[in-house]
Amino acid sequence: MTQRVRATYDALADAYDHLVGDVSVEAPIDLAMVQLLVDQVGNSTGASILDAGCGAGRMMAHLHHLDPTVVLTGIDLSQGMVARARTHHPSLRIDQADLALLPFAEDTFDGVLSWYSIIHTPQQALERILSEFGRVLRPGGALLLGFHVGAGERRIHHAYGRDLELTVQMHEIQVVRSSLEGGGFHMRASLEREARASEKGPQGFLLATRG
Repeated sequence: MTQRVRATYDALADAYDHLVGDVSVEAPIDLAMVQLLVDQVGNSTGASILDAGCGAGRMMAHLHHLDPTVVLTGIDLSQGMVARARTHHPSLRIDQADLALLPFAEDTFDGVLSWYSIIHTPQQALERILSEFGRVLRPGGALLLGFHVGAGERRIHHAYGRDLELTVQMHEIQVVRSSLEGGGFHMRASLEREARASEKGPQGFLLATRG
């Protein structure tokens, strides 16, 4: 599954970057949750945020817009996406890595943004990823998750102008919340909104801090 996802996004990287190159595709209420993450990370100059599943780097650009003093790092499973992100952000550290095995020491970051990066993660594999997010966060550090809400999975056969085969995993808000709390996180904000015309279903956002 991981190899298929990596290969698909390697092939999609240029098209994805062209079609979804900035946050203009996001709903304003969704971006308000990103603002909450930046606010939660704090007012100290040099606070650090990991964009976990950074794609071509569009959310890194938005985080920099919200607070130019934040030190940003990115990782993505796809080397193609990493290459695009490095082109846009040549001064930043952006690595190819699996969310379930992050290449960072404990207590490295003040914040982690996981913006739709768990949408190919089955529920049984989610706790491992959430544990990794908690491991690399400093005590009190903040995590923001964005994901598709629902149960089960959905098959994709065409996206970003390409024919492809991918499985999209939905996650229920309460189930993800329970996993976070079971892993020592404290909930700070929760949002579930209905689908827009361009979306297949509801969207969910959870902001939590490491205990």
